Amino acid sequence: MVDDDLEIQRDLGEATIVYEEPDEGTVRKTVPNEHIAYFQDHWIIKTDEDEEGHDIVRRIPSRRVHYVERSVEQFEEEVETLIDRVQSFASELGTKIPVGGGSDDREPVEPHRIDVEREGDDEG
Repeated sequence: MVDDDLEIQRDLGEATIVYEEPDEGTVRKTVPNEHIAYFQDHWIIKTDEDEEGHDIVRRIPSRRVHYVERSVEQFEEEVETLIDRVQSFASELGTKIPVGGGSDDREPVEPHRIDVEREGDDEG
């Protein structure tokens, strides 16, 4: 059973984040891949757990991060996951904000044109 747990951890890989900390300068932290995520222009890292088992996380603004390296089994799988996330987000956004030629049965609306004459135009 313990060997199975170690195998699972190996499959998930690790991530190393290098960022600027106000008091410590440049910090390099390595965590399991499942303990780091990017959300709302911040990197979020699980740093610990409290007495009740709740995760303690640190949010690091992306402008303070130099880089994040992740070990992954296959790069193609990581890229496919990112593509799936972007497509899912775009699809979700498309349902909230109608964009372009959907399957709408309404007639296209022609623009309303207004004739404008400039002051001093004498065509007569």
